[in-house]
Amino acid sequence: MTSSAGLARTIIAPLALGVIVLVLWQLLVVALDIKPYVLPSPLSIATQFGNSFATVWAGTKATGANALVGLVLGAVVGIIGAMLSALVRFIDQLSVPVVTAAAVVPIVALAPVLYTMFGTGAETARQLIAALAVFIPVYLNTLKGLRQVRPVHRDLMRAYAASPWAATRMVTLPGALPFLFTGLRIASSLAVISALIAEYFGGPIGGLGKSITSAAASSNYPLAYAYVLGSILLGLVFYAVTLALEKLATRHSGPPL
Repeated sequence: MTSSAGLARTIIAPLALGVIVLVLWQLLVVALDIKPYVLPSPLSIATQFGNSFATVWAGTKATGANALVGLVLGAVVGIIGAMLSALVRFIDQLSVPVVTAAAVVPIVALAPVLYTMFGTGAETARQLIAALAVFIPVYLNTLKGLRQVRPVHRDLMRAYAASPWAATRMVTLPGALPFLFTGLRIASSLAVISALIAEYFGGPIGGLGKSITSAAASSNYPLAYAYVLGSILLGLVFYAVTLALEKLATRHSGPPL
């Protein structure tokens, strides 16, 4: 009974709500005769998505590759930076203004600068923008988790004469895993969004962002929304994979000593 209730709450209910929203959306567009440039109907978007699946898939792969590189790079730097800040007080104090400044850097201003530095023919700028967006939540959440060690656990490690790295590996990191994966789940969506937005400001042709602007510029609004649908699905895939990794990691890692 509990399993059935959980399935209904986590899968069936959201799907039912989504279907209801799509039906109401379709009825609203038809009943009010809303023009496609204002809001295309779900059926027209789905038709364009099916007819242009090859180009949507190509754009999804390009954007997804940049988002994946940015996610991995930003997560690695964020985790290492958080570990260093948790172990060395000087680094922690030094990183506060740097992280604060990085958190408020607008992609709109950063993208043209990076395209100038690395060239408009390279994907490097998009990957670095995604990495920066990922770094902030991963760093902050991981650092918060690393500071959640109970005093009794810290005293126990000292009693066993454990080195700072041994204490971090055996006690601090396992306790920080929930915070780390919270940051990764947030960052997984930000990686896709940042890579997508970076495509609006230049770089190689390809990717969902470029495709959306091209379709909108040619007044093919259902096709533009089809590319938007592709970006939504890409973000959901990133989030679902991160959530699955979290479930796997927390299942196989026991509680802190």
